[in-house]
Amino acid sequence: MDRRSVLKKSLTAGVAAGAATLAAPAISQGKMEWRMVTAWPKNFPGLGVGAENLAKRITTMSGGRLTVKVYSAGELVPPLQALDAVINGTAEMCHSAAYYWQNKNPGLSFFTGVPYGMTSRELTAWVRFLGGQEIWDEIYDQFGVQGFLSGDTGTQAGGWFRNELKGLEDIKGLRFRTPGLGGQVWQKLGASVTNMAAGEIFQALQTGTLDAAEFVGPYNDLALGFYQIAKNYYFPSFIEPGLATELTVNKSKFKALPADLQEIVRTAAQAEYDNVSSDMFANDPRAMRTLVEKHGVKVHQFPESILEAGAKASAEVISAVRDGDNPLAKKTAESFISALKLLRERSESADSPYIVAREKYFKI
Repeated sequence: MDRRSVLKKSLTAGVAAGAATLAAPAISQGKMEWRMVTAWPKNFPGLGVGAENLAKRITTMSGGRLTVKVYSAGELVPPLQALDAVINGTAEMCHSAAYYWQNKNPGLSFFTGVPYGMTSRELTAWVRFLGGQEIWDEIYDQFGVQGFLSGDTGTQAGGWFRNELKGLEDIKGLRFRTPGLGGQVWQKLGASVTNMAAGEIFQALQTGTLDAAEFVGPYNDLALGFYQIAKNYYFPSFIEPGLATELTVNKSKFKALPADLQEIVRTAAQAEYDNVSSDMFANDPRAMRTLVEKHGVKVHQFPESILEAGAKASAEVISAVRDGDNPLAKKTAESFISALKLLRERSESADSPYIVAREKYFKI
């Protein structure tokens, strides 16, 4: 896929012009049209396509009573202003990642991905069955929005680096793009960390503004073209072991919907969460083969010294949220830690030993 064709609209769309053309959502004979802004480039594999599919699900399941029009990153608002667009009424929905908004409340990072935290399956168990959704609702109630899990990338790649990493000394002063609590972990390891939207990363690498960057994994990273600049690809992402995206909806408008349309939005979000998860899992290894065989990418595992130091830094970052003075962030961290202690009993007694045994013994 041509990187420029993937990113063109998200980088060049006139935000002001797009906003100027918008009136209130269309309402005709009981039918409504809602606007969904996203943090993703147009036609972006997995995440961007997942947003489009979610909009189609809602439109189809509602029989056209609720039509959702998608605006990719930059078409209506800048990608990292998607949530604000929902809060201020520019759009009814946004599709993004909760950790982009950690400046609003540090607890929001826990609903995307936590360093050395939950895998995707563990995260959904916490959100759906162990109290996570209820706390998420408390946080977003402050801003008049409602959050739903809407996609899942699985355990991500650790990032693209110009030079090989031999140990912690190679991280000192490294200019690295990575968001959320994971960014704080890399800062503790010595990196100079910044966050930026998907469509901005390639140019920052190309111009030397960044020395390294992580985004998602092979499926997305191939489309973004990072391999053209940095050939060293590291695994695993110990800061994003199971990343979820979100659908965020203006809560007052959501509550004003008939009960069946509310349920359609909930069900469509859950269905697309599962679909994106399968899409990423199926296409990451295909993309990895292309990166290695066609583009000469070198795949590495992080050195043990970095993994160990990353674990220590991760515990410090999570503890700082738990012990901080933000009541809802503290409540989120406490719930997350309690659930992780429970869920890792299953993962580490069943899933992990099985994967190790399969790798060691099973050949077919």
